[in-house]
Formats: sequence, C-alpha cells, structure tokens
Amino acid sequence: MTGGTVLTGIFGVVFAIAANQAPSQAQQAQPPADQQTPATRFRSSVDLVSVAAVVRDRKGRFVKDLVQKDFEIVEAGVRRPIIDFRSELNGPIKVGVLLDISGSMRVGQRTAEAKAAAKHVFASLSGQDEGAVFTFDTMLSEAQAFTSSRQKLEAALESAEKPFGQTSLYDAIAQTARMVASASKSGPRGVPHRSAVVVITDGIDTRSRLTPEEVSMVASGIDVPVYILAVVADVDDPRENPEHQRAASMASDLQELARGTGGDLFISSSPAHTSVAARQMASELRHQYVLAFEASSRPGWRRLEVRTRQASLTVRARTGYSGDPSS
Repeated sequence: MTGGTVLTGIFGVVFAIAANQAPSQAQQAQPPADQQTPATRFRSSVDLVSVAAVVRDRKGRFVKDLVQKDFEIVEAGVRRPIIDFRSELNGPIKVGVLLDISGSMRVGQRTAEAKAAAKHVFASLSGQDEGAVFTFDTMLSEAQAFTSSRQKLEAALESAEKPFGQTSLYDAIAQTARMVASASKSGPRGVPHRSAVVVITDGIDTRSRLTPEEVSMVASGIDVPVYILAVVADVDDPRENPEHQRAASMASDLQELARGTGGDLFISSSPAHTSVAARQMASELRHQYVLAFEASSRPGWRRLEVRTRQASLTVRARTGYSGDPSS
C-alpha cells in the first residue's frame, strides 16, 4: 500500500501480553529515597500492574488534588493494596491515529472529514508529544512512525491511499494498540509516555475476526486507551436520530469497546464536534493518576474496578488485565 509499509495481516487471536524477564542489575539499582522523583518511583518489575485513571467531578471537570488513600482498586470483587502511585498533570503523550481507508469511507465527504479530524488531533499535541499515522482496510499499514513533526504527520495523511475494500476495524484497533504500547515503553528518564490510539472511522466493520469485547480486552490488558472518533453524516448521528437502529447499535458497540479500555467514543457530524473531541482526548491523557498493584498469580482475564472514596467523582480506567501464573 502507498503511504507506508504494510506491516502484517490482521491477527485473529488475542495475544497474552505478560512476559517474564528477570530484572537486570541496572533495574535493581535505585537512587536514595531523597533523590527519587514521583516520575521514577514505580518499581521495575513484571509482577506489578499499572492502571491509569481519569477522575472528573459532577460538572465534568478534572480532579487534580487526590492522593493514594483516595483510591481503591477492586479485582474480581476483592480490594487490592495500591503499592505505587503518582499524579500526572502535564506529562508527554504519544497518540497513534488509526485512519479508516476502507471502501465505505468513499461515501460523501467522509475521507476529507476524517483527515481534517486527524489534523485536529495533531494540532492538540505540543512539546514532547509525539504522533503516528496508521491506515487500514483489511490490512494495517504504518504511514508515519512516531514523530514530533506535525509536518510529517500531515504529509502522511495526504499521501494515504484512496478508500477501497472491506473493513477489519476491530482487528486493526487491536493490532495498533499493541504497536503503540511497544513504542511507548520508554520516555524521558525511563518513564513511559502516556499513549493512546485514536481511531477515525465511520464505524462500519465487515471483515474482523475479533469482537468489540475481545478488542477491548486486548487494549485494556496493556493499558492503552482507545478513543474512537466516528465521522458520520447528520442523518446517521444517533444523537440527532435516535430511531436509527443501525447507528445506535454501532455506537453502542464502539462505546463499549472504548470505555472498557479507559477511552471513550466521540461522534462527529461537524468540524466543531471534531475540534472539541480532539482537545478533550489530549487533555485526558495529560491529566491522569497512575496506580500500581501486585499482579494476580491466577491465570486468565482479571476484571478491575478503580474508584474513589468520594461517591460524587467519576473514574474512567481500564477494566481488566491478563493474569499470569508465573508472574
């Protein structure tokens, strides 16, 4: 495909994320307590699970003054001790934009609107932030690797192939989440960038092997939030036309997928919707609490709930992870 090298066919299975590695001497060595900063306090160990959480009050405003004792983590109905904690108010972020170039995007002005939406996302990045461009129909392609150059990112959008073929939306999201997680493992002073996948699509899927729930488990398991920006016409906007059953069903599936990862669904039928959504996504990634707890020794999917002791606050975080018997 033009605009990037085709990386691979879409996988049809959910990969286990945890890997066992003995910590090196460099990892074991820690500076004196009085020289550590909040950004370097997390222990480097495969037996810890980190969870990023966004907290808002009843008016939708970010809550920025919480401390460790204000949070609770519940795994499969059992409270888990929080071992590490930090508050991130303006950290660097990595955003992988996944652009739908399947045949359904030829309808109306969807392609032009999708590219304009991606530019809004990149315009919200600054400083040490980085973006990347991925495109998909039934195959996934990297059009531009992570870079801080807005010019390169926008050039990759313009050189993307014209829409054609069927759509493996859910499979592409899962695979992109893995790639973004891999690219975000290290950042300044060894601290991971907060990363996310932003999917720009009309929401139609025709060829995926994975279900929305399975994709949500993949992204949630590696703590990569998925934000979906559905570019639709007014007539297909379920907010404007609640009796449109197909649109309502699509929105429900996409919202369940996104929120299960700690992300969200935005529906855009105008440039104003897109601009607001792009700013909100970037702001959420910058204003987060990161909590860590000891991983379960039980295999399989472990459901999580992150909450605060203040019932009036709303917490959005990933909803689970994959336990490993040897962790």
